[in-house]
Amino acid sequence: MILRKPAPDAVASAESGFDPRTEPWGEASGWEQRAPLKWRLSLVTGVVVAIVVTITTLATYAAVSAMLTANVDRMLGRDVTSLLETTMKLESNEQITQVIDSYKAYHPDTRVAFSPPNWAFVYGDSIPVGGEFSFSGAGSSTSVRTVGGERIVAKRHDNGSLVVVARDLTDINALITTLGTVLVVITALGILAAILAGMWVSKSGLRPITRLQKAADYVTQTGDLRPILVVGSDEMAQLTISFNEMLVALQESRKRQSQFVADAGHELKTPLTSMRTNIELLMMLNRPGTTANISDQDRKDLEDDVLAQMTELSTLIGDLVDLAREDAAEKQTETVELHEVLETSLERARRRRPDVDFKIRISPWIMEGDQFALGRATLNLMDNAAKWSPPQGTVRVSMRQISDYEMRLRVDDSGPGIPVEDREKVFERFYRSAEARSMPGSGLGLAIVKQVIERHEGTITVRESADGGTRMEVIVPGHPGDGEVYEDAGVDAGETASERKEEFAKRWFNQR
Repeated sequence: MILRKPAPDAVASAESGFDPRTEPWGEASGWEQRAPLKWRLSLVTGVVVAIVVTITTLATYAAVSAMLTANVDRMLGRDVTSLLETTMKLESNEQITQVIDSYKAYHPDTRVAFSPPNWAFVYGDSIPVGGEFSFSGAGSSTSVRTVGGERIVAKRHDNGSLVVVARDLTDINALITTLGTVLVVITALGILAAILAGMWVSKSGLRPITRLQKAADYVTQTGDLRPILVVGSDEMAQLTISFNEMLVALQESRKRQSQFVADAGHELKTPLTSMRTNIELLMMLNRPGTTANISDQDRKDLEDDVLAQMTELSTLIGDLVDLAREDAAEKQTETVELHEVLETSLERARRRRPDVDFKIRISPWIMEGDQFALGRATLNLMDNAAKWSPPQGTVRVSMRQISDYEMRLRVDDSGPGIPVEDREKVFERFYRSAEARSMPGSGLGLAIVKQVIERHEGTITVRESADGGTRMEVIVPGHPGDGEVYEDAGVDAGETASERKEEFAKRWFNQR
């Protein structure tokens, strides 16, 4: 057979993403895992507010202290400049003493000392002079420092005159201490208020989560999948809507499961009942001493009937297993050569119906998917077409590329066809038309086909073939493979001119 060339090696790739079933949302310590969420929110709020308030308090304390100290320095600097200019103009000791006494009378918390130019004698109080002098303009330099709780400002002129002023900082320090105490109290009250506000906010904000948790617990305990009342339009309302959608999907899944079990039980019951009756009849005929007797032909027909019923039961069980496998989690995909899968299915279908002629047109096509499932689906399509085709009838299987990334698979039979009103029903589980009830089958074959095709992001539709039979048309994604097209004569005889025009137009639009 052609088209047996091995396809080039393909590298399988999978997009990595977050899986909430196996990956945690974030790392958490033991305390975080044990503490309630509202307490954690309150604590986080309190810590954040405490940090902000503490930083603000320290900045305020430092700024106010610096401002008060700068104000003292500015006042002392103005005083020392005025005293230096005044005393430099005096000519007698009495005048100097009078100016100093007058200044101290208005500034009782301030000490002052004056040394005339080139004099070793100092008028006024005994104040230590030191620190680093810096040029302050007009031929003078100034020194500012704090010694023993006093702020000392000294100003020296280039002619040797020196004035020193010292102010007691007790009141200023007491004011700064009082300010610090007030700020600490405000900080503590702010943190406490932040914790209380955080508790209130967390309690109010988590109320919808609590309601959702109670609803989930109710569903878990009772199994009642009734929707939850949606309040508002915020994120929690959207979460509630998503939860309700999950409940609806779960309810639908439960209904489908119950219906599947009921249908499967009903379908299994029919062959089991008939087979039990025939087996009991055979046992009665083979019982020693029985007087009942039937002909050899009747016995052979009865045995053949039992074997046929066992085959039907085995087929039904196999279909149920295949359907359950499709309902399970998706398998890891692999690169599949669809043309080879079709060849394998075609060989099996020909062995089952040697009295039916199969016409094929196979093109190389590569896709990602489950090779076993695709083989089961294509075999079901061919078996279904062969079952409805009369002896010496024709089943046409054709593959044709319709775009750069899509391929169309058609399976046409020579049977009576499917009425338009029943074409969607044939894909339902256990559905069998009135004409099909007299023929073998479980009613699951096409349901399995549809499920496999849709899992591979394809579509399947039912149409009418050119000779009045049924056409199953499947479109799957992928890309062309290497190799030549193999075609039997007459496989596309049923393709009308209008269909060819429609296909050409579709490919032309896709190229644009």
